[in-house]
Amino acid sequence: MPGNNKRDYYEALGVARSANDQEVKSAYRKKALQYHPDRNPGNKEAEERFKEAAEAYSVLADPQKRAQYDRFGHAGIRGTEFAGFDTDIFADFADVLGDFFGFGDLFGTGRRRSRQSYPQKGNDLRYDLSISLEEAASGKKTKIKIPRQETCDACGGTGARAGTGPTTCPQCQGHGALRYQQGFFSISRTCGRCQGTGSLIADPCARCRGRGRVRREKILEVRIPAGVDSGSRLRISGEGEAGDRGGPPGDLYIVIHVEEHPFFRRQENHLSCEIPVGFTQAALGADISIPTLEGGEERLHIPEGTQTGTVFRLKNRGIVSLGDGGKGDLFVAVSVVVPSKLNKEQKRLLEEFARVSDESVHSPQKKILEKVRDIFG
Repeated sequence: MPGNNKRDYYEALGVARSANDQEVKSAYRKKALQYHPDRNPGNKEAEERFKEAAEAYSVLADPQKRAQYDRFGHAGIRGTEFAGFDTDIFADFADVLGDFFGFGDLFGTGRRRSRQSYPQKGNDLRYDLSISLEEAASGKKTKIKIPRQETCDACGGTGARAGTGPTTCPQCQGHGALRYQQGFFSISRTCGRCQGTGSLIADPCARCRGRGRVRREKILEVRIPAGVDSGSRLRISGEGEAGDRGGPPGDLYIVIHVEEHPFFRRQENHLSCEIPVGFTQAALGADISIPTLEGGEERLHIPEGTQTGTVFRLKNRGIVSLGDGGKGDLFVAVSVVVPSKLNKEQKRLLEEFARVSDESVHSPQKKILEKVRDIFG
């Protein structure tokens, strides 16, 4: 059972003995944030609480140690407690404690160094490119202008004048960080003199002013493949910004935006459109011309009696698929157009048509009413 001078580990973290691993981790994180020395400078009680929580977690997070502790109490894990616990327990909270407090170098783990003290990959860049539906269907080559940071060719990215070079920072001895003893803890802080780089530039490059990079615009020729759609992303490796301190360049991502077309609508790799036809064409049937996205025409036969809303399918007249190279179809919806003005002869002929069809144009259409009654019983 627990000794007289130590609190029960479950009590120290505020969890039940049946707590699972995730509950133990969450409880420890809460205690660590609450009692961390950076939040409680000079507070000895908070320091002890933090130490107590870390000791409890170092045992309860290890299945073997936890089993020993559950069976024999503190006596079961004597010699394996906080004085020699594994600092890997903090890796679970690097995203919360590390970035917030500089936690990675706590206890001398040496895991975290200033980001500036080693080569870094350059930033990725994004370029938004608008193209027409025709260009999306056929693909295109185009030139784009990219503003970006590039390695200074005068100093080769060192930031120092040609013929010279950076010198080791005398304050941190090139480590980029200074270590301080704060009571129980050994805490590492970024070196203020070299800003974490570990080196100083006594004679900076005149062109880049010691930064090692300069801003330029580069013109790139890129090929847009056929079949792209809005939201498609094209990655061009190594065309992002130059890396820092000799790091590799980032990548360029081209994000495609396809403009709306005045006639065609797109759904995946299919196209659709609406074609107006005269009511005599719809009634008698006709062959009509359908414009295609490529700029040509396609013949379409409208059978007699075609109604508004009828959809015809033209195979392989859509857009090529970016994945497998197959082509979609073109769907043509018919809209029957009734003339808004008729001359006397047209009216006479239509009235004659109505007469022989037993339709009345001057009184309610009984046959239509009868059909409606048939439908609804």
